[in-house]
Amino acid sequence: MESLSLVDHHCHGLLLRDLDRPDFERMLTEADEPGPAGTTLFDSHIGFAVRRWCAPVLDLPRHAAPDVYLARRRELGVEEVNRRFLRAAGIGAFCVDAGYLPEPLTSATELATAGGGTGHDILRLERLAEALAVDILTGQLGVTHFADTVRERVTGASPTTVGLKSVAAYRVGLDLPATRPTDREVAAAVRDWLGLIRRGVPIRLADPVLHAFLIWTGVDAGLPVQIHVGYGDAELDLHRCNPLLLTGLLRALAPTGVPVMLLHCYPYHREAGYLAQVFPTVHLDVGLAVHNVGRRAPALLAEALELAPFSRFLFSTDAFGLAELYLLGARLFRQALSTVLGDGIADGDWTDDDARRVAELIGAGNARRVYRLSEPGRETTAVTSSRSSGRSGGPRVTAPAPATLED
Repeated sequence: MESLSLVDHHCHGLLLRDLDRPDFERMLTEADEPGPAGTTLFDSHIGFAVRRWCAPVLDLPRHAAPDVYLARRRELGVEEVNRRFLRAAGIGAFCVDAGYLPEPLTSATELATAGGGTGHDILRLERLAEALAVDILTGQLGVTHFADTVRERVTGASPTTVGLKSVAAYRVGLDLPATRPTDREVAAAVRDWLGLIRRGVPIRLADPVLHAFLIWTGVDAGLPVQIHVGYGDAELDLHRCNPLLLTGLLRALAPTGVPVMLLHCYPYHREAGYLAQVFPTVHLDVGLAVHNVGRRAPALLAEALELAPFSRFLFSTDAFGLAELYLLGARLFRQALSTVLGDGIADGDWTDDDARRVAELIGAGNARRVYRLSEPGRETTAVTSSRSSGRSGGPRVTAPAPATLED
């Protein structure tokens, strides 16, 4: 299982600067503020996982002391550190969401080059909408043209774009309208939003109608739509991020046949597994949680796979900033999957061949099918053939946009 091929279907870029201990520890948590004086994030599952699995990649013994570890990291320099961990992770393709850029990060191409794989882009829908709001405010676009322009930008996305992402969970929660918003409803919502901006509210989309419209637009283009679910930073209200709140919308989207990807999901991974069972278009991962739960990853993965068909479960790291998170996400996932499938073999529930086939589906095969990625060695860029719904086409234009705040 250590050599299992992996496609990271949702991740982010890496920092391009060396880190001191406070900055490094802040990257190990979803918290916005440092812990109380006298405490350390190294005293957590992820902290112990870093010392166990990451220290040898830096030529240190397992469980090297935190200060020793960080001194060695600085000695090697961020470029070498990033290269080592990405290579050690053994990930063959990276689907990168660059919608959150608090500072310069590596691009999909740079990740792929450092990691020895291929790079593909995930377009964040809210970022696109916020860029168009700026265009309206500056007189470059009329409110009534907002909906059509969103459609044009999505269907004409960069050739390297293989999917879309919504962060509605951070903005309004997941209780989104189940019915497709009309263009008139979209225009009214945009006017209300612009009114708030003109009164000094930050340019930050937070309207259920517009979030639902963006998701429908992505589905119409035939692109897989990723939706953040569950666990995230302190800005979201976790009780509003249960994927069961999406049931009505998922039911309405199901006839389109376009994949909907539920990201992260913890602690609602069982609920997400249920949705993947009852709606054939729904897929899920537990990316953000795996490296955070450390040695508990096998229990997490076993729960997530209780109901979810194995053909609709994917690997992701949701790594952001720290190259260590790519290594931990890959290593802990491989180990957890090996444990879950190995237990089934030991109990006679499936054969070695069955387990190997399922592992290949979950590790890479499902992602390659959903995002239409080429097999290794056949192509080095994202597939740019027609989208699964057959509705894409025309010139491809990448829309400039401001960064948003969520993961």
